[in-house]
Amino acid sequence: MEGVPSVANHLRSLGQVQLASSVIVAGELRFMVQNSQQKAANLIKINAFLRRINLYGIDKETTEIYGDFKSEIIKQFGPKEKSKRRTTKLATIGISENDLWIAATALRHSLIVVSCDSDFERMQEVREFFLESWV
Repeated sequence: MEGVPSVANHLRSLGQVQLASSVIVAGELRFMVQNSQQKAANLIKINAFLRRINLYGIDKETTEIYGDFKSEIIKQFGPKEKSKRRTTKLATIGISENDLWIAATALRHSLIVVSCDSDFERMQEVREFFLESWV
């Protein structure tokens, strides 16, 4: 986020608005830190950022949204034969499982997904949810 001025500027312009994210994003950030050149410094930054925001977990309603939404996505973008759809993986149709969990969390809590990842745009073809790009 620090390397993209438009994102940093947008965050500053929000003022005291409470930011939130999914535990899935927190896990992805931790993974990125573990694979970075400056693990210690980046871990401090990520932990400081995560302490300032709300983290939404995965609850029963989120799992229901996820399962239904995944089925809808595979019906729209996957094979037409029902028997083949049962074994279709999201990655095969170009959508990340983690991104679907993030979208399900946003739908569950009526949140805005902030991303420039095209996975979310494809998912919006199946089900509407709030999506913004600050890049």
